[in-house]
Amino acid sequence: MAAFLLRHSAGVWRIITLIAALFTAGMVLAAVETARMDTVLLDTPVTTMVRGTVTARETTDRGYWRYTVAVAQTVDPVLKRPPATVTLLSRSRERPVEIGAGIEGRARLSPPSGAALPGLNDFAFDSYFKGIGAVGYFYGKPEAVAAPEDGAKSMIAEWRARTGETIARWREAVGARIRGTIGGDAGAIAAALVTAEERAISRPTIEALREAGLAHVLAISGLNMVLAAGTFLIGARTLLSLVPGLAHRFPIKKLAAAGALIMVFSYILISGGAVSAVRSWIMISIMLVAVFFDRPSISLRNVALSALIILVITPSAVTGPGFQMSFAATLALVAGYAHWRERPGRDVSPASPKTGPLKAVGGFFAGLLLSSFIGGMSTMIYSAGHFHRLAAYGLVGNVLAMPVISIFVMPFALLAMLLMPFGLDRYPLLVMGQGLDWMISIATMVSSWGGEVTTGRIPDHAFMLIAAGGVLACLFRTWLAASGLAVIAAGLLVGWSSAAPRPDIVVAEDGRLVAMLEQDGAAINRSKPPDFVFSQWQRALRLKDHYKPSQRDDLAIKGAEVPILDKRETGDTRRNKPPIDKEAARSAIRRLVAEAAPGRFACVPKQWCAATTRQGWRVVTVEDPRFVGIACDEADIVVTPVNVRFRTCRSRALLLSGRSLRRTGAVEIYGISSGKQAEKAGMQLIFALEQLQRPWARHRIYDWRTGQFDAREPGE
Repeated sequence: MAAFLLRHSAGVWRIITLIAALFTAGMVLAAVETARMDTVLLDTPVTTMVRGTVTARETTDRGYWRYTVAVAQTVDPVLKRPPATVTLLSRSRERPVEIGAGIEGRARLSPPSGAALPGLNDFAFDSYFKGIGAVGYFYGKPEAVAAPEDGAKSMIAEWRARTGETIARWREAVGARIRGTIGGDAGAIAAALVTAEERAISRPTIEALREAGLAHVLAISGLNMVLAAGTFLIGARTLLSLVPGLAHRFPIKKLAAAGALIMVFSYILISGGAVSAVRSWIMISIMLVAVFFDRPSISLRNVALSALIILVITPSAVTGPGFQMSFAATLALVAGYAHWRERPGRDVSPASPKTGPLKAVGGFFAGLLLSSFIGGMSTMIYSAGHFHRLAAYGLVGNVLAMPVISIFVMPFALLAMLLMPFGLDRYPLLVMGQGLDWMISIATMVSSWGGEVTTGRIPDHAFMLIAAGGVLACLFRTWLAASGLAVIAAGLLVGWSSAAPRPDIVVAEDGRLVAMLEQDGAAINRSKPPDFVFSQWQRALRLKDHYKPSQRDDLAIKGAEVPILDKRETGDTRRNKPPIDKEAARSAIRRLVAEAAPGRFACVPKQWCAATTRQGWRVVTVEDPRFVGIACDEADIVVTPVNVRFRTCRSRALLLSGRSLRRTGAVEIYGISSGKQAEKAGMQLIFALEQLQRPWARHRIYDWRTGQFDAREPGE
């Protein structure tokens, strides 16, 4: 109300009230989106019979199929709080279930994982706002059944579901046609450029593209959309100008812009709707509409309008790297273009007929070099902040690959899409595939130079300063732009002088992986650590080496086979529990701790692992719940994935069980000197989850036995 009443005021209060109103509007939009999504996230891992409808499917590089399933029913057990939509991997290479058809099979479902470390990406947040309630895989081949009918759906919801299935069929048909024509990784990348389906690309090729600074090519972003729209606009305008008399009667530039507008709308339909693609589509649509009114197409106003539209519809996008990197690059390129266009002496020396072609070619490569440099520099802080790594030779990779992409890949991709309805797309696709083969060769060559820089976690205040400085440098048009450079320099200085301390021990949220850190290496309790978690640890903590545990089969407790797990969860309900010799187990754990190499784990397979840290802490990880009590008596830190009933050890040892880790997420343990406040003497614990009342974290406090949410710790 204050902002409205002061809208014509020239004083500072108008600006203050406007900022407050916009800030409040942002919070309201965030609350509206959160309530609108209302995604049910699975509370705990479970094996159940799933029946539903396939709404989308995607092939992987191994020939497997990943289905997106709208769940209609769960059986054996029946879930009290079933997720509405899940993604399930089928390792069967047989004929897949069609989109829109029913699917049924026994599946292992798990909740979306949280952050691998405090401050890293929370995948449960992403899943909540994508509407995905669980992830998992089928046991064996799923069966195609009749699609379940949902009479509770409204007409609008039914129409939206059918429209989504139709578009998913288009995407899959186009992707399959491209992969079938080109083949190999080039075909998988070509399909990704059109449909955004990247799972068919092999891991080595993806890593080569990332290390060469070319991973942005895979995302349907401004580069792809601009090349497609620009090629169509220029091509259509050229063809229309060849028609005698047409250019004198009709504004062919506006006709070409209308055609380009329809083309980019079709592109966004089959692209999957990623944030970068939507941002590019909105911006290019605004630019093409500006052609109708003879207004400048490239301006900061267009960037602002596209950002506002995205934030009104999906405000959660602002937290993701796609939104931040996309807008940072676009803002920097538009600002750079404005400075280049307004440079002094721009039209002083006209090109002569002899030097014109050379100057045009030189201008093309100069623009390519400059745009690659600006785009790389503007997104560098976001790459370091979110992915903890930089491509040192990214500029070289982009300069070498962009001409190939601009000349051979995207123009022929557009031509192939225009000719595909007539069955004439083969030869344009082959040319596109040859260009992509060259791009892969360039990426492989550049990545072989070993130029990837692991940055580790960036302090939050340094990240904010550098990002804010970049925005100021782009927005100001006078000498005030230097203030942005000063803020960037301050952020770099802060980041260099206040490097984040490294923890001494890190524990994964499922309790199965534990690492003791020393210098640039980590001793772990698994011979084969899960790559999804451990690769994030390596980049965030700048770990170069990891040391596998030594195996001590001679200390195994006889007759203590791992019991059969209950179907519902890895919990305290178990069967076939043979008694164990507690004295033998106590003796074995003492020997395991005493004989383990300093700072290294020694493990008895399927029973437990033990180590002694440089702080003198005795760490024991337990897989069999019957050993937890003995481990508590002999260790300072006990970690187990089992959901034991008790919350603490009687010996006052730190116990991190499956039940407690479910509420805290991943844990970092720091050694502190005496006299400081800590949860346990000599230790400071930092949890990945700060609180559990957020909608994407509440599933962690749900008790499937009682069907209620309980924020209290067990035993309280």
